Amino acid sequence: MLDTSARLLRLLSLLQTRKDWSGADLAERLDITTRTVRRDIDRLRELGYPVEASVGVGGGYQLGAGAEMPPLLLDDQEVLAVALGLGAGATGSVAGLDEASVRAMSKLRQVMPSRLRHRLDSLQVDATPTRAPISQVEAAVLSDVAAVCHRHERLRFDYLARDGAASRREVEPYRLVRSGLRWYLLAWDLSRDDWRSFRVDRLTPKIPTGPRFVPRDLPEGGAAAYIARSLGSVYRQATARVEIHSPLERVAEMVDADWGVVETGDANSCEVSLFGQSVSAIARWLYAFDADFTVISPVELREECTGLADHHLQIADRYRNA
Repeated sequence: MLDTSARLLRLLSLLQTRKDWSGADLAERLDITTRTVRRDIDRLRELGYPVEASVGVGGGYQLGAGAEMPPLLLDDQEVLAVALGLGAGATGSVAGLDEASVRAMSKLRQVMPSRLRHRLDSLQVDATPTRAPISQVEAAVLSDVAAVCHRHERLRFDYLARDGAASRREVEPYRLVRSGLRWYLLAWDLSRDDWRSFRVDRLTPKIPTGPRFVPRDLPEGGAAAYIARSLGSVYRQATARVEIHSPLERVAEMVDADWGVVETGDANSCEVSLFGQSVSAIARWLYAFDADFTVISPVELREECTGLADHHLQIADRYRNA
C-alpha cells in the first residue's frame, strides 16, 4: 500500500483524469478500502481541492471548481506543453497576456524538476527579432466574445471593415477561430440573414448582450473551414491565365494551391491560373518564375506588365547613368 502522501497524489491524479469515480473504483485502483478513500477525500478538501460527492445509485466523486485554484498535478509532457504555451503567449497576438504569461512561466519554473527544466531549455531556439503583431486582440474582448459564443447569446458590436467603413452589427456568435496571428468570429449576421466572419481586433462589443438563441447547423466543414474559405475569397479578387515558358515539373514546385493552379503543360511550357488581390499584384508576382511568359488573359494583366516593364527600364537607365 502507498504511504499517505503518495496515495493522495495518486488519488488526485485519478480524479483529474475522469469526470466521475465511484468509491469502489478508487479503492480498487489504490488498493485501499472505501473507508480510506473517504478519509483521503476529506484530506484533499482540507488542502483546497473541491471534491464533490453524490450518493445513491451511480453516485461517486468528482473534482469540482473552487473559489481558488489549487495546485495542479501534471505529468512531464503536460508540464512541457504548458510551459511552451506560456512562452508563445508572451509574444502572441492577444494583448494584455504577455506579462501574465511571463509571471506564470516564472512560477512554473520554480517548481519544475531539474530534468524538465533541462528539457525545456533544450527546446528554446533562437528567433528572429520580434516585431509587434499586425493586429492584437484585447484579452478581455476575446474572453467576452468566447463567453457569448458559449452561452448562445446575441452579440451587438461596432465593426470597422477592411476598407475603413464603420457599421453596427447584431449577430448570433458561434465560434472563435485563430488563423495565423489573427482571431476571427464566425457568426450568423441577422441583418444579412447569412453567415459572416469578423476580425475580432476590429470589433467593439456592446454590453449588455442580447437574448439567447437556438444554435443553427454550422456551415459545411465547420467554423475553421468556413473562415479559411472566407480568407481565400479575399485573395482571389483577381484571376489570370499565364503560359510560363518553363518545364511543368519545375513550375509545379513553385505554385502553392492557395494562389495558383498548374493546369496543362509539358517539358517546354505550362499554363497556370493565378489568383490575387488585384491584377497589378499578379503582375508583380510573375518575375518569381524566373522565365519568359505569355499572358493569356485578362487584357488588363498585359497592360500591367507593359507598365512594369517601362518602370523597370527607367530604373535601369538611372543605374546606367549613375
